[in-house]
Amino acid sequence: MASWLPGRLPDELPQIVNAELPFRYPIPQYLRRVQGNVLLRLYVDANGQVIQDSTRIMESSGEPAFDAAALAGALALHFQPARRRDTPIPVSLLFPVHFRHPEAPPFPGDSG
Repeated sequence: MASWLPGRLPDELPQIVNAELPFRYPIPQYLRRVQGNVLLRLYVDANGQVIQDSTRIMESSGEPAFDAAALAGALALHFQPARRRDTPIPVSLLFPVHFRHPEAPPFPGDSG
């Protein structure tokens, strides 16, 4: 889910380059098998870096620890930048973060 600056539609979307996603499940929530979703808005610059001050929670999980873990992890995300006519461009995008416990029942809205 991304939004683009007017007149600056990318030909190529940004691509995550992290080998592993940097989001860490908070231990107290893990031990209680609490699950949740956080929806972040990120601004990725033309170098593929997330601009820290631009990251916002668009939809909270309702668990402050999940929200904090999502914000902290977002700072370690790295992207191949979006491109328009082979030129890197900045974009704003929505980025969902899902916290799922392997032993908890399926989270509402998750498929099978």
